[in-house]
Amino acid sequence: MFFAATSMVSAQDSSAEKSPIYIRYLENMLGPQKDPSAPQLINYPAIAYAPETSWEIGVSSLYVYSANRNLENRLSEVKAYTFFTLENQYGFWLDHALYTDLNKWFFYGRARYQNFPLFYYGIGRESPSEYTALIDGSYTLFRERLLRETLPSLYFGLELDFQSLNQVSYVDTRPDFEFPQVGTMGSTNLGIGLGLLYNNIHNAMNPREGLYSEWAFMNYRTSMGSDFDFSSYIIDNRIYRPVKENTVFAAQVYGQFTRGDAPFNMLALMGGESLMRGYYLGRYRDKNLLAGQVEYRILPFSFSKRWGASVFLAAGQVYGDDYGFEWDAFLPTGGAGVRYLIFPDKDIYTRIDVSYTREGSGVYFFIGEAF
Repeated sequence: MFFAATSMVSAQDSSAEKSPIYIRYLENMLGPQKDPSAPQLINYPAIAYAPETSWEIGVSSLYVYSANRNLENRLSEVKAYTFFTLENQYGFWLDHALYTDLNKWFFYGRARYQNFPLFYYGIGRESPSEYTALIDGSYTLFRERLLRETLPSLYFGLELDFQSLNQVSYVDTRPDFEFPQVGTMGSTNLGIGLGLLYNNIHNAMNPREGLYSEWAFMNYRTSMGSDFDFSSYIIDNRIYRPVKENTVFAAQVYGQFTRGDAPFNMLALMGGESLMRGYYLGRYRDKNLLAGQVEYRILPFSFSKRWGASVFLAAGQVYGDDYGFEWDAFLPTGGAGVRYLIFPDKDIYTRIDVSYTREGSGVYFFIGEAF
């Protein structure tokens, strides 16, 4: 992350010393607020590199607030990211977790549009260690949960999932490459389902104590406009417990289970910046995924007001028709990271995590905890 700007001095007091605009921006953004209940917005450039994209340049934004500026309401967040790469790829991401007044309604979803390649390794846990093809295409995703509080912290409602992959092409294929059998040249699928969620966490970007338990069912049918008939079940359970002052023990168990003929891009994917850090998202894919992780966070250190750290361990596996579930098939990953308190009034940290697997490592820079 970096900021760049020029110094600006008013004509009226040009002789007076005045901070450069980027210093004032950082002070306003990172310093204490006059009104802790006021919303906060941060915009920052981002640079990344990956073999399939070359250099990626983007702009990230985060907007956080409490409904009616009432700090008794849970913290709501909107995150946006726009990027392009030197390979003429581009995309736009928008994520949100919004609570209404008194936390009665919860709107939780994400949207994606991107022209962006993905490494394809095959399906199943015995897929090759090197990718067998680079799949290019245009990808659109819209997923939304509309949940209403029925009992204290217990939400129930509808879920909608739309995903479309088109203009698919296979490039840089290897001799052992096999085309995926379902959704080979892309597909469009619409799912409607139900969700049940227990969530008593006040700050989802930095949970310090509480329980999150989501149970969701999605149904995709050709009669509803999908190209394939299949169902998906998601279980996501997380617990957060303070160990001592400024320390948190966090644990998560996640499962995704698919029935029917799901296209290859909508199978359960292992990896990414949240769960099973260190693995490329989609390095392993199959009908089912079961994974868990634990993390110990120090937020902040006793000798610092803003710096902290974490250590984490995780294990997971994918399985399906060809390879069933086996207790000794879990793949491990683990690592550590540093934390910096970027929004003191909102108790939000930015994180840099380094994770190691049997196949390599990954580095992640994000605002907010991984889970």
